[in-house]
Amino acid sequence: MKAIAVYPGKPESVHLEDIPKPSLADVADGKGVLVRVLKVGVDATDREINDALYGNSPPGYEYLVLGHESFGVVEEVGPNVRNVKPGDYVTATVRRPGGSIYDQIGTYDMTSEETYYERGINLLHGYLTEYFVDSDEYIVKVPPGLKHLHVLMEPMSCAAKAVHQAYEVQRRMKVWRPRTAYVLGAGQIGLLATLLLKLRGLDVYTLARSQAPTQNSKIVEGMEATYVSTTDTPIERLIAKTGKADLIVDATGSSAMAFSAMQALGHNGVLVWTSITGGKQNVEVPSDQINIDWVLGNKLLLGSVNANREHFESGIKDLALGEVMFPDVISKILTNPVNGLDDYAEMMRLLVEEKTALKVYVNVADE
Repeated sequence: MKAIAVYPGKPESVHLEDIPKPSLADVADGKGVLVRVLKVGVDATDREINDALYGNSPPGYEYLVLGHESFGVVEEVGPNVRNVKPGDYVTATVRRPGGSIYDQIGTYDMTSEETYYERGINLLHGYLTEYFVDSDEYIVKVPPGLKHLHVLMEPMSCAAKAVHQAYEVQRRMKVWRPRTAYVLGAGQIGLLATLLLKLRGLDVYTLARSQAPTQNSKIVEGMEATYVSTTDTPIERLIAKTGKADLIVDATGSSAMAFSAMQALGHNGVLVWTSITGGKQNVEVPSDQINIDWVLGNKLLLGSVNANREHFESGIKDLALGEVMFPDVISKILTNPVNGLDDYAEMMRLLVEEKTALKVYVNVADE
């Protein structure tokens, strides 16, 4: 069967690979689930792997199948599977457990090991193929009423984890009632974080460089948040208007913005970094002033990567609520479909060249 793959470490090596179709026998204990892939989302991670910035093949393979944002339908299940059945729409988690205590209790997204396993990213094949098999532990059911949001389940899980973790660490405050949130970046994670924070009742300001109106700004406004173009309104002017933020989620992919956000956080606040910067840029920051402000202000910096099953499930619930609260808004994130695995060159072109491509996804098969 067909799969879109790369040769890790070799820049611009994306290609079509012929791989064997998996079977339920690939999973022990009768808990295998065979999924027919319908759609797969792609993002900057896939582009950066094709740029050879990171990523490794599974042991015994020269290639790595790309794709970590899956949506499909169950075709067959093992005799001991209880949570899904043939015909169910599903997504699948990305990270897989290693040997640490955190891996073993189900929080494998918090592994303490240096080596990590992520489908389509590191040491495990991804979902940009016609079928995949996995243990039912990693298969998450998607309600039929949300199938039109398909590949947003995985990015939503990352946003859900980031916001959840912020509230978890703020239990230190005993009583924490954030009012103002900044979301830096209006890509898919930034927009989904905007949704989550609006559902929690915060005043949300989503910052991006582009001047409105854009597709991104319309989505932010559709969620009843405030879109701020930093070209028109530098963050210092926004702070003068709103006061410093209680909660900031950085989803820019820019280390300069991630560090500058430290100066926009209020007392007792928390800053969450969600994006990874694959380059080698150096930035200068007013470290002495940040040090004073952060110590005297009891501020926290939190890194959040990937998600486990709990965050997938909570994210799906919030997508359902978001659909009720803001009808026909979330689906506008899905901007650029690619027709079929054969058109992998167009998939990569959109990721590299098309600056207005908010969410690129591959239509692998019809239902």
